[in-house]
Amino acid sequence: MAWLLVVVAGILETGFAVCLKLSHGFTRLWPTVAFCAFALGSFGLLTLALKRLDVGPAYAVWTGIGAAGTAIYGMVFLDDVVSVLKLVSISLVIVGVIGLQLSGGAH
Repeated sequence: MAWLLVVVAGILETGFAVCLKLSHGFTRLWPTVAFCAFALGSFGLLTLALKRLDVGPAYAVWTGIGAAGTAIYGMVFLDDVVSVLKLVSISLVIVGVIGLQLSGGAH
């Protein structure tokens, strides 16, 4: 259950990163509100998960999901540059996230 919280928190991290860009420096109301909601949800779920998980693997999985998710979202929806190196790097992040999840024991 704790790892599920980390995964959902990582997905919410993708949401707050994308909304941060869309807020244009917090000058647009609704992306700023969405950023706050996603950030609170993400940090809240991570906090709950850390009651049961080691901080190193949990934090790395959370940031890895957020980083990979944000990069993929940017390429698909925000016209970010797509390159083979970027796709290979995202794949390596995902493999690392899976490895860390498998190595991180619960208390």
